Amino acid sequence: MRTIVVTGSASGIGLATLRLLEQRGDRVIGVDLHDAEIEADLSTPSGREEMVDRVRSRRRYVDGVVANAGVAHQTPRDVAVNFFGTVATLDGLQPLLAGSQAPRAVATASMASLLPSDAELVDLCLAGDEPAALDRVTKLVEADQAGLIYASSKVALCRWIRREATGPRWADAGIPLNAIAPGIVETPMVAGMIGTKVQRAAISAMVPMPLNGFMQPEVPAHLLAWLVGEKNSHVCGQVIFVDGGSDAMIRGDSTW
Repeated sequence: MRTIVVTGSASGIGLATLRLLEQRGDRVIGVDLHDAEIEADLSTPSGREEMVDRVRSRRRYVDGVVANAGVAHQTPRDVAVNFFGTVATLDGLQPLLAGSQAPRAVATASMASLLPSDAELVDLCLAGDEPAALDRVTKLVEADQAGLIYASSKVALCRWIRREATGPRWADAGIPLNAIAPGIVETPMVAGMIGTKVQRAAISAMVPMPLNGFMQPEVPAHLLAWLVGEKNSHVCGQVIFVDGGSDAMIRGDSTW
């Protein structure tokens, strides 16, 4: 039996992943603000430390981490949770992963990483300067550019994954580190954005998904479950788009 930590486990992709992992026989430690085995606020340094301490108190090691918790409020919390909370989860639990015979780690990014973002905010995140990054978010809100915040948090996360995955704490330690980038998933987080036909048409224009349209959370959950499974021995540093074709339509040949 493998032990997997899943953050954001109370709803959406996280809950679907938790259920899928439990169905295949894994022991899952769920983390969320509420309705989870470990209740912790990953938007704060103290909450992140508490989460790591509480996982450590339960297990000498863990076999997998699904750093899935995320929000989309166009506020400083987006950056605090989506980037700094995710990085702290992965970094904080890495020593416990190192004790496993087959450790795996994955984060949930987003196809929003392809949308317009703020370069200064991305750089501040990657520099690890959380106070300055949150201050930059406030300035973006004041400048009526709050729409850049969520995408920026996910751009920074994707770059962090790519930079760290092949380094000494991950690949050199035998730990595959990857991310997934879902398109529009019908979860509570996006319910207010797709509630009407007009809203669905607007978001479909921004996030084209020609293959099967919007998805249920079980779709990305299956990919997350495979990435933290033992069969994933060589996927490393990848941001895998599960988006019904959004990446292919938006970027086309540009990456090749």
